[in-house]
Amino acid sequence: MPSERLSVVVTRRLPEAVETRIKELFDVRLRDDDTPMTRAELSEAVKTADILVPTVTDTIDAALLAGAGPRLKLIANYGVGVDHIDVATARQRGILVSNTPGVLTDDTADMTMALLLAVTRRIPEGLSVMQSGEWGGWAPTALLGGRVGGRRLGILGMGRIGQAVAQRARAFGMQIHYHNRRRLRPEVEDGLEATYWESLDQMVARMDVLSVNCPHTPSTFHLLNARRLKLMKPSAVLVNTSRGEVIDENAMTRMLKAGDIAGAGLDVYEHGMEVSPDLQGLPNVVLLPHMGSATQEGRLEMGEKVIINIKTFADGHRPPDQVVPGML
Repeated sequence: MPSERLSVVVTRRLPEAVETRIKELFDVRLRDDDTPMTRAELSEAVKTADILVPTVTDTIDAALLAGAGPRLKLIANYGVGVDHIDVATARQRGILVSNTPGVLTDDTADMTMALLLAVTRRIPEGLSVMQSGEWGGWAPTALLGGRVGGRRLGILGMGRIGQAVAQRARAFGMQIHYHNRRRLRPEVEDGLEATYWESLDQMVARMDVLSVNCPHTPSTFHLLNARRLKLMKPSAVLVNTSRGEVIDENAMTRMLKAGDIAGAGLDVYEHGMEVSPDLQGLPNVVLLPHMGSATQEGRLEMGEKVIINIKTFADGHRPPDQVVPGML
């Protein structure tokens, strides 16, 4: 299938440089405004396009794919996570799925540390005092947080991002612990000075900070459920820059309100853009609007990955970042 005849639909506005390059290479339909496509617009896109370039805000489920036209052969996701795409159904219909792994590792790990420090050192509270003009001057007991050095950090999910978080946390003097589907190779584990916990329950009960860095899959949905959250120490802090669905948000909110968990730093939420007002009003919680990947460099590199995946497919080869159900 010659690349010049490929019809590509992009569901969201992308960085200008990425859009320019896609237009140079393909017959592309870009989004006029930076809002998510409606269900009807997505339905029309999958009926008419050869390639769809969605983002995390698009739900590409079995019902939508049932209406896909015979031309649709590749879903080149702009992002790493693909839990919004029914990869198994796509595969059954002969549609390949690709993503953009690796490019956001450092950005997300940086944001994890930013949230960890923001919560433990009460940075938003200090910022609020200064912006309100209510600061009465320095005081020995004002806005006391906690030192991160020496604390136990438990990392849930020790892939690229989890390992990058471990490297950063070590530089802050934290003790690294982790739970993962598979134990790391000894040389990797030794390099990170990381302690492996086969039992997630036992790790959760002993950590000072718990960082969620695993993807959302059927097996990780509510992995941190109410029972498991209750194992956390009352002095512990929870950080999530991965996927909101991994945590039972209602249970976490109740525990934060009751003081059963000391604090939380969240960049993702169980119900997407719907954030509970109960969560928003808590002083011991730092909330960010899904900013983990929000760097100019990262977004450009994501675009480059998408283009490489499309171009490789157009040349008759397997996209380098193809996702298959067995990987999830």
